[in-house]
Amino acid sequence: MSAISSMLATRQDAEPEAPAIDPNDPWGGNPLEVDVNTTFAGLEYHAVYIAFCSCLVWLIIPGIGLLYGGLSRRKSALALLFQSFMVSATVTIQWMFWGYSLAYSKTAGPFIGDLSNFLLRGVMSGPSIGSSNLPDILFCFYQLLFCACTVQILVGGAFERGRIVPSIVFGFLWATIVYCPIACWTWNPNGWLFNLPSLDFAGGGPVHIASGCSALAYALVLGKRKNKGETKKKAHNVTLVFLGTVLIYVGWFGFNGGSTLGVSVRSMLVLFNTNAAASAGIIGWVFVDYIKHKRRFSVVGACEGAIAGLVGITPAAGYVQPWISVVIGFITAACCALMENVDSWLGIDEGMDVFKLHGIGGMVGSILTGIFATSKISMLDGATEVHGGIDGSGMQVGKQFADITAVAAYSFTVSCLLLLVMKYIPGLHLRVTDEVEERGLDNDQFFDEEIGDSEIFAELEKRQLPHRTLVGHGETSSVEQVAPQTVKQD
Repeated sequence: MSAISSMLATRQDAEPEAPAIDPNDPWGGNPLEVDVNTTFAGLEYHAVYIAFCSCLVWLIIPGIGLLYGGLSRRKSALALLFQSFMVSATVTIQWMFWGYSLAYSKTAGPFIGDLSNFLLRGVMSGPSIGSSNLPDILFCFYQLLFCACTVQILVGGAFERGRIVPSIVFGFLWATIVYCPIACWTWNPNGWLFNLPSLDFAGGGPVHIASGCSALAYALVLGKRKNKGETKKKAHNVTLVFLGTVLIYVGWFGFNGGSTLGVSVRSMLVLFNTNAAASAGIIGWVFVDYIKHKRRFSVVGACEGAIAGLVGITPAAGYVQPWISVVIGFITAACCALMENVDSWLGIDEGMDVFKLHGIGGMVGSILTGIFATSKISMLDGATEVHGGIDGSGMQVGKQFADITAVAAYSFTVSCLLLLVMKYIPGLHLRVTDEVEERGLDNDQFFDEEIGDSEIFAELEKRQLPHRTLVGHGETSSVEQVAPQTVKQD
């Protein structure tokens, strides 16, 4: 036995030791020499959870496309569906190119990151800046989808009159000089709002206030739509609006739920708060509509209420108790519903309600976060301690107001300047001609495609009948012109 033991000991001494994993190496070590997965051994459930949440967040992008497409007039709906894919594709390239580095580089300044992670250099298996339990590449992917969702929200400010190519170029540039700096302020440990600190759990500032104010700037620079009598028409397809809202609703569980950047009791509470606030938002908006419209309801109103509730809870989801999330959702939705005429008050035609839902909703949610945030909830993850007004820290409300003011002013001003510069660059003029707007973006910028059943509408146009005739809104004589034999047989 002693001889065998001696032989094994000699063999072990002869074998070279595995290289040690350097925790400061952004790659987590050379994968040709070491198993980089050992850095996260026993913690894999955190990565699995965030990967799943990332896939949920992606659903928000086509969800917004469906929502916007349903809200717009039929002749320009296809453009909004198309943009949902183009935005996702463009922002992915921007984020890989320099977006992630500008927002989340570990050597960032208080206002913007550097290019230390340019072209994703050093972004792989090392611990991320957001959480040491997550590989950097996964954290990068999760935050990429936040940026893509934000740009998709933003392009709603140009609907029915903005050219597609300039809108995609604007999205790339906007993500670079507006979203990335604000994300750095808010979530990078070196950011000035992070260290103030302002409280923004999942994007009240970088996502909602920034996109809402920038959409308002987009609409301002583009100018009002033509045919003003038609600009307040109802949604052309309520079913698309509903389906889009459902995808957004489901995606928001990943959007908020994953912002804990790991699995804890706090993560589970965030999921509960997200649903509670959305539910209260539906009730709040429907309640206002019920009073304003003489005891009548609106499916679109219920959908907007759900989104308003989700927007309101975004900055607060990981800081407040469940019943407070109900209060936040209801108040945010009611405030947004009461701002129905904000476009008229401002004299700006932002008909997709991006500013109303995301800008104003984000501001309301941020203020309520400062009032109701409590350490009893934030410490459910065992590490995060924050105090709001309800804990006796009234100064936090003032810090939230500073956050709102900085993000709103920066995003609106820089967006206006960027759009004004683009407006005079050959080939990047922002708006379609009056004739194209009258005919619709879809007929001008797409080939051989239409929203809905193209054969039915082609037949109606051929016979020069109003489109509403076929869906049961025309007179009997009009129906007889379409199918006289069928009517006689009946």
